[in-house]
Amino acid sequence: MALLGLLRRRPHERAGFALYTAAVEAARDPALYGPEAVPDTLDGRFDLIALHVALLVRRLRGDPDPRGPALAQAVFDAMFADMDMSLREMGVGDMSVGKRVKNMWEAWHGRARAYETALEAGDRFALEEALSRNVWRGAAPGGAVERLADRAMGLDAVLATARLDGLVAGRAFGAAA
Repeated sequence: MALLGLLRRRPHERAGFALYTAAVEAARDPALYGPEAVPDTLDGRFDLIALHVALLVRRLRGDPDPRGPALAQAVFDAMFADMDMSLREMGVGDMSVGKRVKNMWEAWHGRARAYETALEAGDRFALEEALSRNVWRGAAPGGAVERLADRAMGLDAVLATARLDGLVAGRAFGAAA
């Protein structure tokens, strides 16, 4: 019987992957990248995916419905399953994938905490500072950090009003992406 438990899908796994996919699609918006925006590099793409997933997890984790935190965990799990698979597809050796995923996991947690703290306090300056530090490593091109902060705050507001049933169905970012 224990073996059957391993084969069963978790209740929110499909919705978690759908929401993670929505976050990746929103993070791949071509308008977010370029010389006066986020660098179109592996790090730049990771940072934008991390931002969008952090916004989703923030919304879901704070929901009073028990499905919210469970779905937040499913989104997080989907992200790191994808990161693991992507590293392997890029040819990273099996022996170092775990360490790299752990480093990404730690980076995501630090970013998510900084963004959530700033958003929770309504502190735009702290959000811009965290984005500048994380996305551009401190040297953002003129206006880029302000535009990304606007986007993050706008998406956070949209997600705050999103119905949990829509999120459970895998829909997010539609009105703001």
